[in-house]
Amino acid sequence: MASQDSPVWLITGCSTGFGRELAKLVINRGWTVVVTGRDKARVQDLIAGAEDRAMALDLDVTNTGQIAAAVREAEARFGAIDVLVNNAGYGYQASVEEGVDAEIRSQFDANVFGLFALTRAVLPGMRNRRKGHILNVTSVAGFVGFPGSGYYAASKHAVEGWSDALAAEGGPLGIKVTCIEPGPFRTDWAGRSLVQTRSKIPDYNDTVTARMKGIVEVSGDQAGDPVRAGKIMIRITEIENPPRHLVLGAIGYHTVTKKLRAALTEIESWQETSVSADFPRA
Repeated sequence: MASQDSPVWLITGCSTGFGRELAKLVINRGWTVVVTGRDKARVQDLIAGAEDRAMALDLDVTNTGQIAAAVREAEARFGAIDVLVNNAGYGYQASVEEGVDAEIRSQFDANVFGLFALTRAVLPGMRNRRKGHILNVTSVAGFVGFPGSGYYAASKHAVEGWSDALAAEGGPLGIKVTCIEPGPFRTDWAGRSLVQTRSKIPDYNDTVTARMKGIVEVSGDQAGDPVRAGKIMIRITEIENPPRHLVLGAIGYHTVTKKLRAALTEIESWQETSVSADFPRA
């Protein structure tokens, strides 16, 4: 962490996108890092020339055996894991009505249960050392459910709520938690990390179908820069009081703040009804 010359990072999903750019930046800083991917051959190039302080590992976060092995190898070689970046995951889009059960469960296995399992494996070391920082890459969808993204949003909402509890439990033990909540970024997410079940119901043409088509069409032209995002992620691990929420990108920022303001306004407008649900005071 901030007090260490070379914190040890473990980053999931380093084959492409945020994970790959972040891994490059951490290595270029001269820090120690474990880069992982479902096929380590796709991330091996990242550690070239830095093998003394970096290693590549196979890690499918839905595989509990690989999780245990990766954490064991990382701690055995480098002594600790100071920063865990839960970046691995993917998107699934469908109308809520047409969601395919197997696809929904597969997404939750990667985005939610795999993230939970890896974090549980890393927590004992952080707790014993009374320090650590966990970065969970969620999404603007962790706050806002868009047409066609109900199940993806559900997975990210789950991580956000779980992270609140983790921060409350880990905070007194020196463990910090930040959710990274990107809006649209130029990571080829739509091309490589998105599964879609196309809607066949005409009633959803103007909502689900239009949004799913639009996401694919703008892929490669998003405003967000994954390198800038990686630099920001590094910066927040170096400060004493990092944010619990970090929305990235102007579109993400304006989307989330608009949603939260509207939600607060609505909740407050119903205050009298809300408090009337209690037993009357004597």
